[in-house]
Amino acid sequence: MRVLRELVLGARMALAGGVSGWTRAGLTALGVGLGVAMLLLAISVPHALAAQDARAAARGFAGDSPARLSATDATMLLGRADTAFGGRPILGHRLQPDGTHPPLPPGLASVPGPGQLVVSPALARLLASPRAALLRERLDFPVVGTIGPQGLSGPAELAFYLGVDDLDEDDPTVTRVVAFGSTPWRQGLDPVLTLLVVVIVVILLLPVALFVGAATRFGGEARDRRLAGVRLLGADARMTRRIAAGEALASSVLGLAVGAGLFLAVRSLVDRAEMFGYSAYPSDLRPDAMLAALVAVLVPLASVVVAQLSLRRVVIEPLGVTRRGGDARRRLWWRVLPPLLGAALLLPLRGAAVRPAAHVSPWQVSAGIVLILTGVAALLPWAVGALVRRLRGGPLAWQLAIRRLQTDASGSARAVMGIAVAVAGAIGLQMMFVSVQIGYVRDTALDPSLAYGYAYFDVRGGWSEIAATDAAVRAVPGVMDVHSRLSFPASYSPEPGSPQYGHGDFGTYIWLGDCPTLRQLAVIGSCADGDVFLVDVVNGPAFPTPGPGTTLRLDTWPGDSAATQTGDQPVSWTVPASVRTVAPKNDPMMGQLSEGLLVTPGALPADTGSGRMRPAQSTVYLDRADSDVDERLRTVLWRRYPAAFVGIATEHEESSQFAAVRRALFAGASLTIGLIGLGLLITVVDQLRERRRVLASLAALGTRRPTMAWSILWQAAVPVALGMVLAGAAGTGVGAILLRIIDQPVHVDWQIVWLVCAVAALAVLAVTALSIPVLWRLMRSGGLRTE
Repeated sequence: MRVLRELVLGARMALAGGVSGWTRAGLTALGVGLGVAMLLLAISVPHALAAQDARAAARGFAGDSPARLSATDATMLLGRADTAFGGRPILGHRLQPDGTHPPLPPGLASVPGPGQLVVSPALARLLASPRAALLRERLDFPVVGTIGPQGLSGPAELAFYLGVDDLDEDDPTVTRVVAFGSTPWRQGLDPVLTLLVVVIVVILLLPVALFVGAATRFGGEARDRRLAGVRLLGADARMTRRIAAGEALASSVLGLAVGAGLFLAVRSLVDRAEMFGYSAYPSDLRPDAMLAALVAVLVPLASVVVAQLSLRRVVIEPLGVTRRGGDARRRLWWRVLPPLLGAALLLPLRGAAVRPAAHVSPWQVSAGIVLILTGVAALLPWAVGALVRRLRGGPLAWQLAIRRLQTDASGSARAVMGIAVAVAGAIGLQMMFVSVQIGYVRDTALDPSLAYGYAYFDVRGGWSEIAATDAAVRAVPGVMDVHSRLSFPASYSPEPGSPQYGHGDFGTYIWLGDCPTLRQLAVIGSCADGDVFLVDVVNGPAFPTPGPGTTLRLDTWPGDSAATQTGDQPVSWTVPASVRTVAPKNDPMMGQLSEGLLVTPGALPADTGSGRMRPAQSTVYLDRADSDVDERLRTVLWRRYPAAFVGIATEHEESSQFAAVRRALFAGASLTIGLIGLGLLITVVDQLRERRRVLASLAALGTRRPTMAWSILWQAAVPVALGMVLAGAAGTGVGAILLRIIDQPVHVDWQIVWLVCAVAALAVLAVTALSIPVLWRLMRSGGLRTE
């Protein structure tokens, strides 16, 4: 009972003291609250991802090919109609009910009629914006409703459903749907990406945890003076420590309340923002109950532990407070133990992430990284103290800064501890990120210097339809030229006496296009309609190519049941004797050597290629100076073929999983950096408030404002410089160990290391400079008043 009364007394003292006490408690609560809010956001991410997966699964569909599934009153044809605008994907579907009771996609109250559009709220806003004129031309249909939240992965998703009445059941992009809903599924990450995600989580959250610990020590000098008053009233040292624990508990509980309030405020506004392609509904951000309880317990517990540790170097007597920080030598041995233990945990994992059936314990990796980075935080106060003991002389501003650091090196080091740990983690993460991205970024072998787009779509009308499409594309402003081709398989039997005779049928591909198009695929020289060319692949084809006089069965493949154009028999075509063998070129669309038969339209019967859906490909050359030409191209092709895929040539293609991890990293890093910057500003302001009487006394003695401003900047610059040195060493060490875990050679890009350190140092100095107005206010003579 006595202990409880002393804890309650400490809690009352934390909130006492009028405006000054409330300000002190408010700064502590704000600092702790920012960290708690960040932790609550972090532990809400798994539920947010699960909610998005559940909604994506709910709009999945149970269906089959229209040829295999009969139409009923309760079925519906569904066709893809995806597009893009401004670099953002737009999910689209075409709906055509078979009867009066079709299945409804989630988020729709009814199926839109032919020519009617139901859009997501984000797409509705985009269509209404002035910059979406080209998209309005593409989706030029009346909007009759919006998709509800249950039918969208997030509030910022661009999606639509279009009612139609002309879906082709032979179209491979069309499915007959009997119901919506599938099992939630998220593709698992491979061991390397899993390791990368673990590293990202640890590196982003560790500075937040350190900041929460530092925030609990706000107002430490004023607390020590209050405890000295308690000692004067008869309290012993143990009672003083329990009262200090009560103060820490009160501040941390208040911080928990502030953090919960900040989290709820952010949660209520989260659907209005999108960060690096991610968006969520407020209901998605739901912290795990067990983890939230753990945060609620650990934050107050950590505040008590930090408060007790901070009293180790303070002697609180009835007549005053004595600090043992000036000349006392800090022990080094225990500060180097965490990095050594962390390295001992990580080094045995060398090559573990790339071994067959690899399994890398995320807890072992997390513990190792935490120990190494914690070593940066532990070594920084020692390094600052060891340096400033040897510094003498210099300008007045420099002397004021150094004297303050000599008196309390720990306080100044705590201000930059979080940023130093964040920089160390960023350096190690950057080394790993650069190395692993090689395995997830594929070289497309395309030449983006040619400034072309490419499209894949299916046509039924054969070459005549292709020619009409090319004419429409050439009419688009900004399109310089277009080359399209049809492709279809063919099989043939080797002639008796040939080396391949008796080994079954062989297959090849026929590429149907005009002469300019075929010149992109092979070195054909002279060309006229009716010519046929046989591509001679230098390294040898995957199967023998047919020679002159070989009879091909079109639209069949060896082993297929006779799929035909019309009737039950395949269409036969004999390779003419005039066929010429030509050397291949790199396909501008596929970036690889073409092989097979290159055929001009006049060499085949007039109706060949029509009557069934066939894949077509187009290469479209664009005017570099026209920034809107790709959107106009998408509009023309989408109006003709809503399921067409249109892309722009790029040199590299990134794995979707790696891209998602990269976006998550940028989003998390943005939040962490913002928290660290704001927390640093609060820390500097709190330190200035603690020294307001000293600052006012210096001003009364004639110290100029610029001198004091420079002393504050120097006071931040020295710990920052040492922190960046330690961060660079620890970061490169972490990066080297992580690279060995994924069995990659160790390479340090020193230019990036120096750049990260320089940006972090400038950010700290900039935030410190923002506190200068507070400094000048505290230097007023009113700061000399006392009770």
